Amino acid sequence: MPSNFLFATWAGGGAVPPVLSVARALRERGHGVRVLADESLRDEIVGAGLEAVAWTTAPQGDPSDPSKDVIRDFEARTPLGAAARLRDRIVCGPASDYARDTLAELRARPTDVLVSEHMLLGVATAGEAAGVPTASLTTTIYPFPTPGAPPPGPGFAPAKGAPGRLRDRIVTRLSGKPWVKGLPALNSARVENGLEPLDSVVEAFERVDRILVLSPRAFDHAGRQFPEHIRHVGPRLEDPAWAGDLTLPDGDAPLVLVGLSSSFMKQHDLLERIAEALGTLPVRGLLTTGPAVDPATVRAPANVLVTASAPHSLALRHTAVTVTHAGHGTTVKSLGAGVPMVCVPLGRDQIEVARHVRLAGAGVSVGKGASARTIARAVERVLNDPSYRSAAERMAQAIAAETATDRAVAELEALAEQRAPGAARTPDHESIEPSGQAGTFAS
Repeated sequence: MPSNFLFATWAGGGAVPPVLSVARALRERGHGVRVLADESLRDEIVGAGLEAVAWTTAPQGDPSDPSKDVIRDFEARTPLGAAARLRDRIVCGPASDYARDTLAELRARPTDVLVSEHMLLGVATAGEAAGVPTASLTTTIYPFPTPGAPPPGPGFAPAKGAPGRLRDRIVTRLSGKPWVKGLPALNSARVENGLEPLDSVVEAFERVDRILVLSPRAFDHAGRQFPEHIRHVGPRLEDPAWAGDLTLPDGDAPLVLVGLSSSFMKQHDLLERIAEALGTLPVRGLLTTGPAVDPATVRAPANVLVTASAPHSLALRHTAVTVTHAGHGTTVKSLGAGVPMVCVPLGRDQIEVARHVRLAGAGVSVGKGASARTIARAVERVLNDPSYRSAAERMAQAIAAETATDRAVAELEALAEQRAPGAARTPDHESIEPSGQAGTFAS
């Protein structure tokens, strides 16, 4: 039976394509799907064949334009400062605005399941207040501590012995502290909508019916344990609607694909150092700048083709090595194609993702300040050592098994079907109260 799904996301760079991929798959199965998002994402949403609905009071940003970026984490001096910007400008600070806009859309249109990008706690608050079954989509390695693995974020290797276990306990305890300053704003949003305040922000991430992790289970620590409602559903490997057509550089030398962040992370200088490095090697380079950098501004040698975008899933069929910032999207696409990597993390979740690439044996890492010579040596190492390709191909087999069926769609359809018999399938204008009162479905 067709259901109505309301998706909610924000202009979060690489987190957008996998969310829209799930939405598109549901639409292709005959469900009603609309997407609440920043106005800057309208073309991408419509290009995916989906209906776009803009936020009205929640933040509006465009991460491809530094002047319009809501978080502006590229201005932060430390990783903690960058995380604080995400907390205060997306996760907690505007939670009331996200909740208000989401509730307005729930009142206006039939909705059976609310599906939110994981960071939007204001959306999850609205789902809880309205009594709408709610799922969140995590578009990277699950970012909060769970038993059986080191705490995510710093890129730790698995603990060895008592000192390692002590390290993990201390870091796990400390990992919740940066969220404390966001609790008043989050609880204000909850109280406005008739919900009890919480003791921690981290607890709020868990208050949904399903957390669907769009990352390969095989890419995470084998011994890591998850609660039953956190489910790995495999990565989304499609290219975004703006990827365009594929043009390969001339010649038959090994192809090196370069892809850094699709949002602004001060990556221009690094792109030029990577291009310079490839110019010293017997390779062809395909360097994609993404929407945040004008390709005309990137100096590159003759053996490197610079372009704004390319469909990576097609380019990877020809690629020997990927050079990436270890964004989750480019990383899992490379692994899915059996292509090893040189990782150059710039921030955010990328240090953790790069660590998992190394743990899998599928690549190496260099620092974001690495010289062209250092980058060239790393590319040579991965090109000339077949063990990296073999490890990437093993991961490709695991990813193929995990994505043989669309688990994300199956989970969301099951969530829609689990509505109690006889319950209203859509919210009523009278059954969801405005902010300040508890809202529930009419029975």
